[in-house]
Amino acid sequence: MNIAAITITKNGDLICEEIKKSISIHIFSKEKDENFNFKEVVKKAMENYEGIIFITSTGIAVRAIAPYIKKKDEDPAVLTIDNSGKFVISLLSGHLGGANELAITISNILEAIPVVTTATDSLGIEAPDMVAKKNNLVIEDLKDAKDIAALLVDGKKIYFQDEDNIIPIPKGYSADLEGATGIVYVTNKNKSFWVEREKIKNPQTKILKLIRKNVVLGIGCRKDFSSEDMRKRVVEVLIDENLDLQGIKSIGTVEVKKDEKAIKDLSIFLKCDLNIFSIEDIKNIDHKFQGSDFVEQTIGVRTVCEPCVELQGGAFITGKLRLNGMTLSIGII
Repeated sequence: MNIAAITITKNGDLICEEIKKSISIHIFSKEKDENFNFKEVVKKAMENYEGIIFITSTGIAVRAIAPYIKKKDEDPAVLTIDNSGKFVISLLSGHLGGANELAITISNILEAIPVVTTATDSLGIEAPDMVAKKNNLVIEDLKDAKDIAALLVDGKKIYFQDEDNIIPIPKGYSADLEGATGIVYVTNKNKSFWVEREKIKNPQTKILKLIRKNVVLGIGCRKDFSSEDMRKRVVEVLIDENLDLQGIKSIGTVEVKKDEKAIKDLSIFLKCDLNIFSIEDIKNIDHKFQGSDFVEQTIGVRTVCEPCVELQGGAFITGKLRLNGMTLSIGII
């Protein structure tokens, strides 16, 4: 985590130096910088750092960060530490931003008291956004996560299901659907039909979908392929395969296509990684798949999309799909 520490007293400087012995932080000190401007420092920190530590009162910190607070899945972790170093307070973005964990880490360094006020933590329950963060899942709807957290705090029964049976039942959840007032489920599917049935049976049930990013795409295309056409065709295939667009982890292609605008635009649209493989990487395995003499003469390998799925560690959902000037293959990690 890229962390800024803002200190306005000599004792605050000493606290920051103690923290810096154990974790990397960038210190902004009023005592040591004659050009120090508190408002400018806070603005820079909020826009450029993942974590911010104020050695100030909580009131000063709250007023300072207020203009820059956006959304809970975008805000940095913000802590305050009193000038004597007795308390480390998780102030903003406790779960998704990691402020709660950071507060505990720093309190251990300073031998201070961590102050974590999120309701689920105080009850020993795992909040849904923490389940998502710990397991690299995408929260489909933050409001749904908030509703589920409120039910957990209220002591209501929340059913949890990981469709791949990877994540153990988190603290505070149930493996029994009967009588549940909320459902949290983990999937890479666009629609999970058991959930659709449950909605019809119990329309008042609160439902939160957490999306596992474990789908990989292999893509080849002709030169200067249309970005719009590629996006449209890939989305159509993903919908046909009942795969959630937010479940795409990465796209793989061959090095000669690394600057292809359509592929780069698709990775931006899907918010996923773009993996580029060398001719040699693909040549080592392209004999396993049906290839083309023309493609080999043009770019040096017989096929692109299927080897790129295998090179990303994917088990095939589809073979090669020929989509009028582009090829696509889909796999699951």
